Amino acid sequence: MRANICVVGSSNIDLTARVPRLPKLGETLKGYTFHLGYGGKGANQAITAAKLGAHVTMVTKLGRDVFGEDTLKNYRAHGVDTAFIRFDDTHSSGIAMIFVDDHAQNCIVIVPGANATLTPDDVRAAAEAIRTANVVVCQLETPLETTLEAFRLARAANVPTILNPAPAALLPDELLALTDICVPNEIEIEMLTGIAATTLTESERAARALLARGVRTVIVTLGERGALLVTPETAEHIVPIAVNATDPTGAGDAFIGSLAVFLGEGVVWRDAVRRANAIAALSVTKLGTQTSFPNRDEADAFCQQHGLL
Repeated sequence: MRANICVVGSSNIDLTARVPRLPKLGETLKGYTFHLGYGGKGANQAITAAKLGAHVTMVTKLGRDVFGEDTLKNYRAHGVDTAFIRFDDTHSSGIAMIFVDDHAQNCIVIVPGANATLTPDDVRAAAEAIRTANVVVCQLETPLETTLEAFRLARAANVPTILNPAPAALLPDELLALTDICVPNEIEIEMLTGIAATTLTESERAARALLARGVRTVIVTLGERGALLVTPETAEHIVPIAVNATDPTGAGDAFIGSLAVFLGEGVVWRDAVRRANAIAALSVTKLGTQTSFPNRDEADAFCQQHGLL
């Protein structure tokens, strides 16, 4: 079964510099290399899903500039449905400035640009794409009221929702109650709940605080420690897959985009999370964001190699 995914979210251009270490405050640091690529959490999740073979509809806003025009071409090149991509004539396209050091650690500064102008009306225009999807995916790089509207439409149509609460922000109970699957990392879940998530026990406690506010399932991504799947009934640590990391940028997006695909294809929960964990691990072995996401043949070969297929 081919998954049908609708992503409502952000599109950015990533400006990535490799540096020996992350710069200190006020320091000018010489880098090794520079890479310009396509990004934004929404776009990354959409492209991951498309590269894995899903039918993907993207709802986003671009600036009327060269970055925006090239982003639209990139979506089309990957077979993404662009019927609900709009342009804003007064704001630039969103950009992300990324520094990656020799230890594969990064820091990122985002300028939202046109992403901040994506409105509930834009979402309502795409209502049919939301209602007919297997899974609807949102993040927090576009206005909160826009995400709320997308999830309201999805819930009314009984379509499962995945929320990536990044960048972390205080969230209303209504949005959490409309969220079937919440996928934060350790930093994000601590900011959402006020509970430290440095250990598996703490991460589970923080996840259950989100469940108490209405979320149906929480998956805490733990980087090199794998992921923690928490439901009202159970908690399971999904062990990591060891790889030689080159660039962690976009690994969380690879996890979420692939999770949406596997769930949309009807894969059972535990297997879907384990496979998504593998796709995220595979993505960090290459430099860049969308260029590091595997196609379906590469993903299946990697999963098979690790006994996941």
